[in-house]
This record gives sequence, C-alpha cells and structure tokens, in this order.
Amino acid sequence: MSAIAEKKVFSTPQVLKDNVYHFCPGCHHGLVHRLAAEALDDYNLATSAVGVIGVGCGVFLYDYLAIDCCEAPHGRAPAVAAGIKRTNPGAFVFTYQGDGDLAAIGTSEIIHAANRGEQITVIFVNNSVYGMTGGQMAPTTLPGQKTTTTPAGRSPLNDGHPVNMAEIIAILPGTAYSARVSCHNLKGIRTARKAMHRAFQAQVEKRGFALIELLSACPTNWRMTPQQSLQRMEDEMIPAYPLGTYKDF
Repeated sequence: MSAIAEKKVFSTPQVLKDNVYHFCPGCHHGLVHRLAAEALDDYNLATSAVGVIGVGCGVFLYDYLAIDCCEAPHGRAPAVAAGIKRTNPGAFVFTYQGDGDLAAIGTSEIIHAANRGEQITVIFVNNSVYGMTGGQMAPTTLPGQKTTTTPAGRSPLNDGHPVNMAEIIAILPGTAYSARVSCHNLKGIRTARKAMHRAFQAQVEKRGFALIELLSACPTNWRMTPQQSLQRMEDEMIPAYPLGTYKDF
C-alpha cells in the first residue's frame, strides 16, 4: 500500500502567544487577534510592528501578540499611532480599537488621521455596544437595541442614528483602503482574512491610511448565547452595516 501524502492545512501564527484566553465565550476578539497575527506573519512584520491599543475589551492585545505594543488614552490611538509612525517611518504601526473608543470619544482622531493620510492601519471591532464598561449605548448601537443606558431601546429621535464608520472614512482623500467584514460564519472569516491582509498591504506599500471594520458579537452584553449572537449578526447587524470594500487602492 502506498503511503498517504500528508498536507498541513492549519497552524498557529508564530506571532500569536500561547496564553490563556480571557474573552467571554462567543466573543470575536480572539478571532480578530488571529487574523492580525496571520497578516503580521505573512508580511514578516513581527520585529517592526507596533500595536497601539485603545481602551476597551482588546486592551490586553500585548498578552496575545508577540510584538511591541503601546496603550493609548481612550479614543486617542490614531493620534498616538501617527506620532509613532512619523518618528519611526520604518515601523509598521496599527491601532486596535472598539466602537466606543473609535466612533465616540475618538471621532476627531480617526477622522483627521484618515484625512491626513497617515501611514497607519486601523483594526476597528464593531459589536454595537460598549463591551468592557458594562454594555452602554455606543455610536454603533442599532435602533431599538436595549443597552444599560437605553433600557427601552435606542431611539433615533433622542439618541441619534448609528454611525457607519467604514463609509465615512472611505470618502476622505487620505484614505487608501476602507472595508467592512464580518466574523459570524466561515465565509465571512475568509473574506475578513483577505481584507486584513489588504489593510496591512496598504501600509507596507505606503499607500495611505487604511481601516478594516470587523462586525463582532458581544453575547454577554447582548444577553444572548453565542449561537443567538451569530444569528443576530446575520439578521440585524449586517443589514444595518452592509459588508464590502468601500475604497481600495
């Protein structure tokens, strides 16, 4: 009998640390960490990368990725990242931010960093709620969605409408790449992997500012099981936040 040839189809990224996972069951931050780690490996960026971490559930990025990391005050990660990149142009600099951090207190920083065409990459995790601080309404909270600060559901009349960041960033002249993807199924994860690589490529090739928005589940603050959260992403989040590439270089 002839020997069966073996083909390796899965491996752990070298830059991904083997640490105990601390995120809630069903949270997609761990998956997003892996996608970033794969891109770092594929572009050989481990020794030149600097991750700038905003305040939020992803604040412990340095526990999972074997790269240099810097924490930033709430919302200020793009400003910090721009400073690091300008003083160290050979570094690969990216931010890792949630929707409260980026789309609320950090609106000014993200808009102007993109408009200036800062040579940084932004990983934006959108789970439609403030995750780490107790589940308050975020700029991305959907109409009717119940949170600790909107117990009757978000009212556009009183609370405003959700903010679609990928579309807003795409219209700015300094932006080279802006896309929205989802982590709710295998097809979405494959697309997200390609988009993550494309967002990194924009900086590697000095094209300009790049943002990848990843729709993510937050079962704890949504008061759902992980399975229910995946269905909510399909039924509610994706219609409100259409997937796709909004600008490419």
